[in-house]
Amino acid sequence: ESRERLSVCSKLCYAVGGAPYQITGCALGFFLQIYLLDVAQVDAFYASIILFVGRVWDAITDPMVGFFISKTSWTRFGRLMPWIMFSTPFAIISYFLIWFVPDISAGQVMWYLVFYCAFQTLVTCFHVPYSALTMFISREQSERDSATAYRMTVEVLGTVLGTAIQGQIVGKVDTPCVGSPFFFGLTNSSVAMEELNMTHDTGGLTDTRNAYMIAAGVIGGLYILCALILVLGVKERRESCELQSDEPVSFFQGLKLVMNHGPYIKLIAGFLFTSLAFMLLEGNFALFCTYTLGFRNEFQNILLAIMVGTLHLWLPGGLGYVGGGSQGVWGCQPVLCPPLQSAIPFLILVVVLDSNLFVTYLVAVAAGISVAAAFLLPWSMLPDVIDDFKLQHPSSRGHEAIFFSFYVFFTKFTAGVSLGISTLSPCFAGYQTRGCSQPGQVHFTLKMLVSAVPVGLILLSLLLFKLYPIDEEKRSKNKKALQDLREESNSSSESDNTELASIV
Repeated sequence: ESRERLSVCSKLCYAVGGAPYQITGCALGFFLQIYLLDVAQVDAFYASIILFVGRVWDAITDPMVGFFISKTSWTRFGRLMPWIMFSTPFAIISYFLIWFVPDISAGQVMWYLVFYCAFQTLVTCFHVPYSALTMFISREQSERDSATAYRMTVEVLGTVLGTAIQGQIVGKVDTPCVGSPFFFGLTNSSVAMEELNMTHDTGGLTDTRNAYMIAAGVIGGLYILCALILVLGVKERRESCELQSDEPVSFFQGLKLVMNHGPYIKLIAGFLFTSLAFMLLEGNFALFCTYTLGFRNEFQNILLAIMVGTLHLWLPGGLGYVGGGSQGVWGCQPVLCPPLQSAIPFLILVVVLDSNLFVTYLVAVAAGISVAAAFLLPWSMLPDVIDDFKLQHPSSRGHEAIFFSFYVFFTKFTAGVSLGISTLSPCFAGYQTRGCSQPGQVHFTLKMLVSAVPVGLILLSLLLFKLYPIDEEKRSKNKKALQDLREESNSSSESDNTELASIV
């Protein structure tokens, strides 16, 4: 029993490994769109292609990595740790090159597309095995829950760090805009861009571009530090997730079993729409604050307010939330939990009222609370679903990576399609690169993308959560049944060993 317990140091080292994905994800999610449009000066159509293809490719790589992990042999470092170790240095290089503006015109779009997709692939090679590592650090569900609570806390801190580092470094430099209202009357956007570039030297963007690269360097350093702490401080235990009677099942056979598991499908469906809502808000929030609300110089501080909202997880009881399973610290099913609903009235308020800085900060904090709930719930509920699956299929093993990777796949794929469309929408509405102001159609489009559409998606996800079948009572029964199954399996193995010894 003492061997099954994890030390606080082990839990902290495990938790630190979740920070790189969140730090880089927040920086890319909030800043990449406005960086491509106003700093790298990529045409809005091609920027949407980069974001769409990158997100879709990111989704495709999750099941691919999950498949290759399931085929990976155990080494002295484990089965998952080698993926984390070898992907880290290449991920850092590709991440830095995303924020570099090459001195080429013809191949600029291909540059960002290649390195964005490369980074998404490499960070997937880090995050999918890291997510599955939850099932390989201990047999005890209470220890897994506790380690997951530590992980969620550090990942929330990672979102704060990613937003603060990128926002504060970039926000210290004023990106020059072009006040040219006569461009709005031009019907040919390419003519407008050509005229803009002829009359305004892009050299004014040098400080801004340097700031983005400095931020990328700082975040890359944190990525390496967190990966080292994870690899050196956590031991992957092969026996932690295996019953003695387990027999291997092929990947496609396992995939069929996983996709036929009802609680898993219902969990995916609910959080699919929740994730879409907040990804739309995240992807368009920079443009909305800068142009529609007119808070160009306050954007980085508003992002910090969102992150402050996520820190409610650090309040008393927040760390125990994961241990509460699907019901959590609020003692209710997700459909009834206030944090998932708190953003709805504020998202409506921010577009109905006139531009108001106080209201914007209030909306940012409320959105942060909802983002934290949506961020925490699926990762705390997936282990419950996996345990339920094990009880229904006790002879199958090695499917943890499939559960985690395909959950991320469906979320990212739909988000890629959604973000591609949302990035194209301002383009069709007449978005002007580096403009100090935008046409009325752009303001209306941005209001829809950060308010009406996310509110509708959140409401739809809340309705879907009513179908989720694993409540606290069923979770407790599953935990006891799985423990009995493990004890029975271990007793059977000990009896076989005793019989073999007597024969010898």
